[in-house]
Amino acid sequence: MIPYGRQDISQDDIDAVVEVLQSDWLTQGPNIPAFEQALCDYSGAKFAVAVNSATSALHIACLALGVAPGDRVWTSPITFVASANCALYCGATVDFVDVDPSTGNMSSEALRIKLIQAKSQGALPKVVIPVHLCGHSCDMAAIFELGKEYGFKIIEDASHGIGGSYQGHKLGSCGYSDITVFSFHPVKIITSAEGGMALTRSRLLADKLALFRSHGIRRDPDTMLRPNEGDWYYEQHELGFNYRMTDLHAALGLSQLNRLDHFVAERNRLAAIYDSYCSDLPVTPVDPLTGSQSARHLYMIRLHQSERRREIFDILRAKGIQVHVHYFPVHLQPYYLGRGFKEGDFVSAEAFYQQILTLPLYPTLASSDQQRVINELAACLA
Repeated sequence: MIPYGRQDISQDDIDAVVEVLQSDWLTQGPNIPAFEQALCDYSGAKFAVAVNSATSALHIACLALGVAPGDRVWTSPITFVASANCALYCGATVDFVDVDPSTGNMSSEALRIKLIQAKSQGALPKVVIPVHLCGHSCDMAAIFELGKEYGFKIIEDASHGIGGSYQGHKLGSCGYSDITVFSFHPVKIITSAEGGMALTRSRLLADKLALFRSHGIRRDPDTMLRPNEGDWYYEQHELGFNYRMTDLHAALGLSQLNRLDHFVAERNRLAAIYDSYCSDLPVTPVDPLTGSQSARHLYMIRLHQSERRREIFDILRAKGIQVHVHYFPVHLQPYYLGRGFKEGDFVSAEAFYQQILTLPLYPTLASSDQQRVINELAACLA
């Protein structure tokens, strides 16, 4: 089976993990702050907080921005459910903003129209979470300007996006957001096995992220309410969580970071090959914004013969090619239907979903395997 995504583990990665296993630190050791600092140096953010998953990062990002019952959070319907669930964990109300029909990313124009209506109803969001689908950046400058006009905070869900850039700046720099979230799941650009990171330019937000990451506990004597009773003493100041990354995971992520640019370059090279063949097929590639570089987590196409998608999907799977579909619209998930959403609420997202198909893409995809994907897809579409 040719998978749609696959991690690439080198001997250096293995050696980094083994070194931790042979050290005194398996959980909270020196690799975690080293990984955080390396991500800051790479992305241009000032602070980074490593956690055990991007879902955890999204959750504590909402908490750090003060999301609470009575607040509203808006995100994209074309994403993994965690982009919406994180707000529900805080007791907030979730709504969605329709997507650009060609990219699947949050439409800044749809956002503008929805904000005008929400303002008239006194129902503006506290936080908006754009999602960089496939590693393609959303139009963050436009979203940022709307944020200034309407007073909402921004969390970039860049789970697909590490290594990508927008207007010459690396995703994660937080030039157009308050917090950016990365994922290090095995099929993502780099992996820590499981893990995530929340990045920000604000020390205040970074301190809150770190607090919520680890049970809401403080150990700094300057922040304590009572006199310090000794080195063993700590105080719980918030209801936090055990969302900490281990030193094992951080060591793997830190080692992988050394090859991030290589991974992104290979993904873009393979995507260009797909592009050249797709120009002769009844499909339209989902392309990044002009002036940005995608991390190319996914290579997604829109089928002109969308009514045949299930047939094409089944044929390719039967031939050992693990095509996929990313994603079923969140608002149509049974849980969200139970919260009052319905078919027809976000027509562009629903139409986009009906067209899309994800082809295998990862740095070690062999030329012969990629050619087989192309040939079999062409045969299905003939």
